[in-house]
Amino acid sequence: MAGEKKFILPSWARSLSARVLLLTISFVMLAEVLIYVPSLANFRVNWLQEKIASAHLAVLTLEAAPEGLFGTSLKAAILGRVDAQAVVLRRDDRRLMVFTEQPPTADITVRMQQRTSLGSVGSALALLWQSGDQVVRLIGADPETPEIEVEVVFRQAKLRSDMLVYSRNVLLLSLIISAIAGGLLYASLQSLVVRPMRRITEQITEFAHNPEDGTAGVKVSKREDEIGVIRHVLVQMQDDVRASLKQQEHLAALGSAISKINHDLRGILSTAVLISDRLASVDDPEVKRISPPLLQAIDRAIILCTQTLNFARDEGPQLTRARFRLTRLVDDVTNDFAVFESGLASVVNSVGPEFTLEADRDQLYRVLDNLARNAFESGAFNVTVTANENNGKAEIDVTDDGPGMSQLAIAGLFKPFASSTKRDGTGLGLTIARDVMRAHGGDITLIETSSKGTIFKLTLPA
Repeated sequence: MAGEKKFILPSWARSLSARVLLLTISFVMLAEVLIYVPSLANFRVNWLQEKIASAHLAVLTLEAAPEGLFGTSLKAAILGRVDAQAVVLRRDDRRLMVFTEQPPTADITVRMQQRTSLGSVGSALALLWQSGDQVVRLIGADPETPEIEVEVVFRQAKLRSDMLVYSRNVLLLSLIISAIAGGLLYASLQSLVVRPMRRITEQITEFAHNPEDGTAGVKVSKREDEIGVIRHVLVQMQDDVRASLKQQEHLAALGSAISKINHDLRGILSTAVLISDRLASVDDPEVKRISPPLLQAIDRAIILCTQTLNFARDEGPQLTRARFRLTRLVDDVTNDFAVFESGLASVVNSVGPEFTLEADRDQLYRVLDNLARNAFESGAFNVTVTANENNGKAEIDVTDDGPGMSQLAIAGLFKPFASSTKRDGTGLGLTIARDVMRAHGGDITLIETSSKGTIFKLTLPA
């Protein structure tokens, strides 16, 4: 079809699948980072505690050996095993210091008893970014013998190296976890969400290209989750769209048919007018009584034909406003039904004599005539018209004593070709009546319907 917009599904890189995979990996990596920072600080604290325990054990070994057993070289080897330049033990008033040569001056002093969680995190991150081999003076109690304070002097290069190895291992583990979790989540979402949504997208696109094709579009699914609900809603929407398109075709056909027969029908009605004029010249009281309503009915038939054609062309009613007394208009409706219904049904005029309106008199007559005719055809014997002014609006109530409206009629109320339940009805009467009222700036609403009767309310600007 010329000018038709084509819908193209996105490539994989721009698809929902790629975004889900990328977001999964990103979120897992973010979670690993949040876990890594405190775990790195905990690794540093454990490393330092192990340093204190190892140094304490080394000094106890030297202290327990006989005098002169360990020379300088053996002391250096033992201290080298714990990677320390000097170790000092303090217990009560005793102080034992072991070193092989004059220990270097400490650049940093770390007291294990004064550490905090936030401080440990900051110290661990700062150590990773430091360069050089600084000397650390570590002071803390041995976890096994808290009464002994141990002081160790060492260089922090080994600690930094171990922390970098730990960070590398955590990074590799995070990547593996992210890949596994991302792959599993990707596969799950791909199966449960992405592929069904992609199929729905393809089916909606197919429906958009050819909505009249009954095999195109979304199909009903047995799923009961959100995607299943989406499918059911889309299927209902497709049915509504197809029904609307079919109705539009019928309306177009109706407009075409009416436009073709309108000229011929006007000619037939003109002939009827000429015959009615000749009847009016007959000197017979009964003929003279019937002729004026007959002429008015023919005139209204011509207007009805034109207005139905305007409806089929989607043209609103053309209004010719004038001020008139509503009671006289209702009298015209009453008199016309008195002629054609032969006393079997009647329209009761309960409108006040001074109640006036500014509206299109013929159009409003058509609305009242349609409501009364519908009521009589459904089994009513009396239709009562009342009017009052409320909050700056004129309200006209049309009440009948019929059996009420069926649920089918209520469901299709004001819908063209749907609101009529009569075998030969078109369903346009109430639809056109609503268009007339809305063109006046008002509306028509169903107030009540039951086995005791039906009430319609017409509203107009006062």
